[in-house]
Amino acid sequence: MKRLKSITVGVLTAVIAVLAVAGKGAMSSASPLPTPPADINILETGSSLLYPLFQLWIPYYTKANPGVRITPQSTGSGTGIAQAVAGIVQIGASDAYMSDVLVRQHPLLNIPLCISMQMVNYNLPGLNRQHLKLSGPVLAGIYQGQIRYWDDAAIKGLNPGVALPHHLIIPVHRTDGSGDTFIFTQYLSFSTPAWANSVSYGTTVSWPPVSGGLGAEGNPGMVTAIQDNPYSIAYIGTSFENAIEKAGLGLALLKNRNGNFVLPSAKTAEAAAAQMVPKTPPDERISLIFAPGADSYPIINYEYALVSRQQPSAEMAAALRKFFTWAISPRGGNAPHFMKAVHFVPLPAPVVKLSAAQIAQIH
Repeated sequence: MKRLKSITVGVLTAVIAVLAVAGKGAMSSASPLPTPPADINILETGSSLLYPLFQLWIPYYTKANPGVRITPQSTGSGTGIAQAVAGIVQIGASDAYMSDVLVRQHPLLNIPLCISMQMVNYNLPGLNRQHLKLSGPVLAGIYQGQIRYWDDAAIKGLNPGVALPHHLIIPVHRTDGSGDTFIFTQYLSFSTPAWANSVSYGTTVSWPPVSGGLGAEGNPGMVTAIQDNPYSIAYIGTSFENAIEKAGLGLALLKNRNGNFVLPSAKTAEAAAAQMVPKTPPDERISLIFAPGADSYPIINYEYALVSRQQPSAEMAAALRKFFTWAISPRGGNAPHFMKAVHFVPLPAPVVKLSAAQIAQIH
């Protein structure tokens, strides 16, 4: 089981302190609008990958539960973790589980709500309709500035017969604290020892300086960046697959642990999940990246809700338990029409059971 390294804990602790002060100041200076006693207001912030699913869930759920208001924000997983820890929001959404150090300091529940995937996309004129084959070591070389041109021998070797252009590659990375960065850099770390021993992984990393490289905020920013910059490459969550298709951008086949090249799909995500679900611990903090298996897609992960066990009122605790129970149900938030709309995969039955056990701890 791979856990988030503690190198970013100091930075995150400082962010948490600032957020806590800012949040308390905002709450003390603002005059809240009066609401009926029965109304419950739930604030959610974090993962831009999970945000489109919350946007689908909330109108449906609140229509059936008119006494509950849920306000989502797409701020990045780093902010989701920090604001959940600081107690500013009730739900922190994250593609990354909390580290052992953070959980000891701030014992929040890390509850998987579904399974997502991450794509590697590119804007390669004339080749966007072709699925290029890429591997962890090749991507690590691109993001370290060691592979600079699209017709580099390492890329050509994976794509024989493809007329790759002699043009500089523009690697795009996230500038915000990001669960997408966490899982992408885990794929690079687990597949490429040189990356693991230098850059490693985390919601933020020290990206090697690459001439021409770009930074972007959130998954929407990543889509825009590669759309606006021919010859660029980026890592983007599958909840933005429709935007990628609409923009006519390329989608890579990624090399998995067994040496096969696979596309992200429900089938390949389920194949990877089948390998990792039996290893999921009771607290459900685990990496699903680079799972074994001939058909396993190498970048899948649990999408987490970070929530405090101890809520300020019995009403809030009950509202959160009810919402999460609905969210993980195959007849509720994990229903096929929700999952297919964002290209996610529902939780397998054993994980539903584990998540339900964690939800029961909210009081």
